[in-house]
Amino acid sequence: MTGFATDYATDYATDFASLHRAGAPLLLPCAWDHASALALAGEGFRAVGTTSLGVAAAGGLPDGASATRDETLRLALTLGSQPFLLSVDAEGGFGDDPDEVGGFARELAAVGAVGINLEDGLGPVDRHAAKITAVRSAAPGLFVNARTDTYWSGDGDWSDTLRRLEAYREAGADGVFVPGLTDPARIAALAAHFDVPLNVLYSPTGPALRHLADLGVRRVSLGSLLYRRALGAALETAADIRTGRTPGGPTPTYDEVRALG
Repeated sequence: MTGFATDYATDYATDFASLHRAGAPLLLPCAWDHASALALAGEGFRAVGTTSLGVAAAGGLPDGASATRDETLRLALTLGSQPFLLSVDAEGGFGDDPDEVGGFARELAAVGAVGINLEDGLGPVDRHAAKITAVRSAAPGLFVNARTDTYWSGDGDWSDTLRRLEAYREAGADGVFVPGLTDPARIAALAAHFDVPLNVLYSPTGPALRHLADLGVRRVSLGSLLYRRALGAALETAADIRTGRTPGGPTPTYDEVRALG
């Protein structure tokens, strides 16, 4: 039975990897709870990610501070058995010890996740590479998306970006992720440089999805955008009602949302 379960999980992980296609990148929307994930799957998205900011903010916890390990695992447990492929944003793995990060990845795989996103937070390259190696060993079927924050929270140092991503690829990463990078020439250069999928974060002020596909990107994440847009819509709706205006935009019915439970 264990062998069957392992093969079953590996098949789903292979399906997820196959969605990272040249010319037709995986558009990965990111959910923050059960309802948002199932609603996205209902719109035809075969794969759904999680957003660490959304998970943290919903729980009143700080993002990027290794404070949401339990919440992230609980959400993965809720979503891992649903009829879509789940990739989990695990910040930096919720710890500095590679073996502990590997153990967390094993727990994610056990509840049905097929991918994990690991960010370096501009910490030591060797430490992040060791985490990736540990995850590959602990959960061999999990698609490891290795993120560097050189453009997200750093100064966009190109040589440092290459150095970090090359180390992470050497450590066993299945894909590389550079959020904050929007320059088309640099995106195309990275896509051509690596033999694994390049993931970028969609930006309303950056290249459109079709342009990103032409540049060689094979995965486009929406990150916390949907969560932030949802908050914005909630605030706009409340303000409209307070001032006597009728709120606009689509609104799922009570029964439609209830059906997501």
